Amino acid sequence: MTPTFLLTAELDLTSFAWLDSLRRGHFPPERNLLPAHLTLFHRLSSAQTARLCKVRLPLGPIPILLDTPLLLGFGVAIRVRSPELEQVRSAARLAMGGEFFSQDSQGWRPHVTIQNKVAADDARRLHRELSTGFEPRASAATGLLVWEYLNGPWKLVDRLPFE
Repeated sequence: MTPTFLLTAELDLTSFAWLDSLRRGHFPPERNLLPAHLTLFHRLSSAQTARLCKVRLPLGPIPILLDTPLLLGFGVAIRVRSPELEQVRSAARLAMGGEFFSQDSQGWRPHVTIQNKVAADDARRLHRELSTGFEPRASAATGLLVWEYLNGPWKLVDRLPFE
């Protein structure tokens, strides 16, 4: 079986702790196999991930904004905004080359999923709850993380820090 890899942005520790706490509190426990994460690419080959060494990474953390709760239909996420992270993703895409699967070929909507695969009413309820009084949060991406997909859980295989 050919391994499949994912690329995520590493979040600053404070933001990660907050997002992961929300995820543990609202994601169905039997389906929550992963910590909170911000996916840049969902399905990559080992050849593509090997070419990530060609990406010119930022020399320090880059700002991101945890902007607003986002209703996903059967779940809720926190939308992320960051022109700098979009530039890093574009550079990674160019360096990796090759064919990208459909999910990674579409427009990128950066977010961190807090809840998924629940009834639509439950998702709407959480969305209302999180939206009430929500204040955007300044955050930072501190690197890139390469994960191997293991038919459910993921295994961290590489960390590319922004330094």
